[in-house]
Amino acid sequence: MSRQGSYGQTRQPTLVDRFGIWLSARRIRAYAGNPSGKRIGDFGCGHDARIARSFLTSADHLVLVDLSVSPELKENPKVTAIEGELPDALRTLPDASLDIILCNSVLEHLWAPLDAVTAFHRLLTPDGVALINVPSWRGKWFLEFAAFKLKVSTIEEMDDHKAYYDPRDLWPMLVEAGFKPSKITCFRHKFGLNTFAVCRLGPDDGAAP
Repeated sequence: MSRQGSYGQTRQPTLVDRFGIWLSARRIRAYAGNPSGKRIGDFGCGHDARIARSFLTSADHLVLVDLSVSPELKENPKVTAIEGELPDALRTLPDASLDIILCNSVLEHLWAPLDAVTAFHRLLTPDGVALINVPSWRGKWFLEFAAFKLKVSTIEEMDDHKAYYDPRDLWPMLVEAGFKPSKITCFRHKFGLNTFAVCRLGPDDGAAP
């Protein structure tokens, strides 16, 4: 079954969730570089787009994609909000239209993650970067313990997970999506509970076939 709403739409993140978001946001900002004048896409942004929102003042434009996006954000002239399921919701976006793509704790919820990552490759501008964060297999134990046993995280989010990714799981998917190995940095972070990937496009890289 498909999920019915965006992250954070019907309930506020728990303390554990907020700490995880903060750690992810730090890593994303470190690799995103100066967002001034950039076009940024946040795919699976969550109802309130907590991470992308921090770029709203400096970025040229934000493209927010999720099942539901806050009405406040949809009314902002610097925001294009697309409500729908990934990866289908990305089909209307033009090629080479985004400088930075964010995908934080989203691929593990998708039935077709490869299709989503392939779309990221298509949407990046030359010299663009996609920043992807996913829970690792070590993170699976921690997330499920926090949700199912300690009740300090959201059970519904854990029940929606389809996969977990160590670097050796995520890296081949990125290559299959069209990213060149020389342009991929993939490593563990958050105490090994997550895997993070930095995927760049060089000026001579075309869209994936």
